[in-house]
Amino acid sequence: MHIKTLLNHVTKFKSFVFQDSRLCRDSNKLFIHVEPRRNSKPLCSQCGYPGAVYDHLNQREFLLPPIWNIVVILLYTMRRVNCEHCGKVIVERVPWATGKSPVTKQFAAFLGSWARKLSWKDTAESFRVSWDIVADAVTWVVEWGLANRNIDNVTAIGVDEIQYHGGHNYLTLVYQIDRHCRRLLWIGKERKKKTLYAFCDFMGEQRCKAIEFVCSDMWKAYITVIADRFSNAVHVLDRFHIVGHLNKAVDNVRRSEVKKLRDAGKPAYLKKCRWVFLKKKKRLWGKPRARLRELLEMNLRTVKAYLFKEDFDHLWTYKSVTWANKFINQWTKDVMRHRSLPELKKFARMIRGHQDLILNYFRAKKEFSSGIVEGFNNKAKLTIRKSYGFRSDKLREIALYHTLGNLPVPEITHRFV
Repeated sequence: MHIKTLLNHVTKFKSFVFQDSRLCRDSNKLFIHVEPRRNSKPLCSQCGYPGAVYDHLNQREFLLPPIWNIVVILLYTMRRVNCEHCGKVIVERVPWATGKSPVTKQFAAFLGSWARKLSWKDTAESFRVSWDIVADAVTWVVEWGLANRNIDNVTAIGVDEIQYHGGHNYLTLVYQIDRHCRRLLWIGKERKKKTLYAFCDFMGEQRCKAIEFVCSDMWKAYITVIADRFSNAVHVLDRFHIVGHLNKAVDNVRRSEVKKLRDAGKPAYLKKCRWVFLKKKKRLWGKPRARLRELLEMNLRTVKAYLFKEDFDHLWTYKSVTWANKFINQWTKDVMRHRSLPELKKFARMIRGHQDLILNYFRAKKEFSSGIVEGFNNKAKLTIRKSYGFRSDKLREIALYHTLGNLPVPEITHRFV
């Protein structure tokens, strides 16, 4: 079977034919010549209309996916088109590549599929290309996927931010968290009101009205925009961040009491027991569990805060909105009665201020929470940690869409079975 027959089986280019092939044994490269069909007119790369041949440029090389550890190179002499529609002379459009890229679309899709499994550097080394070629290939795959994806049937979204480059550098990430589809929808810089307003403009008014559930944390900018643009949706506050605020309050009680005991010259009862109070009791075993049992017998402010924390965890077991509301009212009332727990009082006031949004978690039948969002965020942070070679913010966004966007990919025949 000839190489030409194999190429026609896996790759066909309309109005072009494969000619002779030549194997260079020294460099382990296979060169394949491509020529336009007789009497075929070149297409303008800008408008797509056919035109007369003006002249020919120098021969160019295009990379195809390698076979049997052999580099496959497509050779073609580009033509320039005298385009009457555009009124100027333009280089022709070829079906296997875009612009000045030396990589065919087939090879770009091939590299993009492997770049999702490996790092970009490992992908470049595995297929003997440069890092820039892999970056360009992934960029083309992502841009093709963004242009061909469908975002019409989005009914539940999650909004959160991640930090990058240290300091106060944030990216706002919006995910689709429907049962049938979970993916990254949109990326915006910073975590301000204008950032989320930009997402609403991207979605459009009709798609925003179709969204039924929105999950977010208690960041004021997000709450304001969601109330303004997603008035038909049930806004569910993130359970993960609520528990995080409670743990922080308990830890602040412990820190202040440690300092007070040290200043009074009393024994360091609370030394090295931070996680004893922050972990759930059922997750403590061995010495930490015995230590907790000893501390619970002492009359300490930290112990009282810990007992309130464990009691608050009972909230998430309710199914009824009414009973969950009664529990929050009673719990916050009990906390506010204690004069010795100002840190927990601050948390209780915050809960009262967002009580209706917290109850939306139960109105949504516990089907939607930001637990899915936090899982996506971990993957996003891992992608950013691997992005030391990414030289621009655009490439960082490309990598996030490529990893988390669940984008459609162009069909390719060059894949391993």
